Amino acid sequence: MLVSKSPSLLKNYNSLSSILKKSLKSKLPNNGTNIFSSMSKLAMENKAINLSQGYPDFEVDPILINSVAKYMKLGFNQYAPMPGVLRLREVISKKISKNYNQHYNEHDEITVTAGATQAIFTTISALIHPNDEVIIFSPSFDCYQPAVELNGGIPVFVEMESPDFNVNWNTVEENISSKTRMIIINSPQNPLGTIMSKKDMTNLERIAEKYDLIILSDEVYEHLVYDNKKHLSICSFPKLFNRSIAIFSFGKTFHVTGWKLGYVVAPKQLMSEIRKVHQFNVFSANHPLQLAVADYLENEEHFLRLNHFYEQKRDLFLEIISASRFQAKACSGTYFQLLNFSLISEIADTEMARDLTINNGIASIPISVFSHFKNDEQNLRFCFAKKEETLKRAGDILVKI
Repeated sequence: MLVSKSPSLLKNYNSLSSILKKSLKSKLPNNGTNIFSSMSKLAMENKAINLSQGYPDFEVDPILINSVAKYMKLGFNQYAPMPGVLRLREVISKKISKNYNQHYNEHDEITVTAGATQAIFTTISALIHPNDEVIIFSPSFDCYQPAVELNGGIPVFVEMESPDFNVNWNTVEENISSKTRMIIINSPQNPLGTIMSKKDMTNLERIAEKYDLIILSDEVYEHLVYDNKKHLSICSFPKLFNRSIAIFSFGKTFHVTGWKLGYVVAPKQLMSEIRKVHQFNVFSANHPLQLAVADYLENEEHFLRLNHFYEQKRDLFLEIISASRFQAKACSGTYFQLLNFSLISEIADTEMARDLTINNGIASIPISVFSHFKNDEQNLRFCFAKKEETLKRAGDILVKI
């Protein structure tokens, strides 16, 4: 029997535990460990090829690594300015102006963040009030809904229409009420690998103006668009400028997801509110990384050729699995490819993902977990941001199933 050497302390602890049990109420009662962590853990436990979580398994450009080391050695190891290193913001301003024909002032319309997820959370925290409604397209990336709910907002989901996952803009309009404050878009879209068309953006423009809505545009895969298609950034639409926030990721662009470095752009009146939260959320992002990325962005080849780089990986993966019973429609963007297994099994996609990991040694992500309505069309998401040998090993496994 365990006897406490401090009975009074134990009594106080038990009393505190009792109080917490009565008063502690989760703000996210329906959220547990996310699917990415769960599937990566399962992949590790079963020594499976991990095509579930979206990160590359190849080396980062030595030029970028050496640049970071240089700035560390030069002593840039203390806080960066709250909105980000000015030189980086200047380079970002030039990049957007050249690529999307829109000017953002580097002083008060661009903020460097600790990754895109932080930028999304900070933006929603700054602009969404209790009972504000936010339209989210489903299936969707899993960080939008919790951010809305933690700030007292109400997510309103509009399911995209299969098999091509198109947005029905009439349905969107039917879901707009007097409480609707924001629409969140994501193009290229994770987890589906789709992109928004000019018609989509025209409809978004019309609805946003008609109902006076804020648009939050998640564009972290902006440079990963294939088959000669074009990324239509929210930044390219002048009528949307005064009501839109766009979010980007250096981690996705330069294969350094662990650096957690991104940025947000918005007109001055919106950015002023975003920075009010940003300064108390993280205050500033990693200093030497910002300086290194500023240098690296000066060479446009470092990001403008990414679409060709990843398109080759996508095509290799699709070529290998073409001999399998999985069905695939080539993704238009991101580094994720959906494979449909309806010709193989009738089980749920969550069960299929688990079985493939445990019994076949390959990990993926089931799409139904991203759907608010839990629609299961037997699709799995595979990440092809991998070495050629990794993709070949994975493909060989899938062909045998």
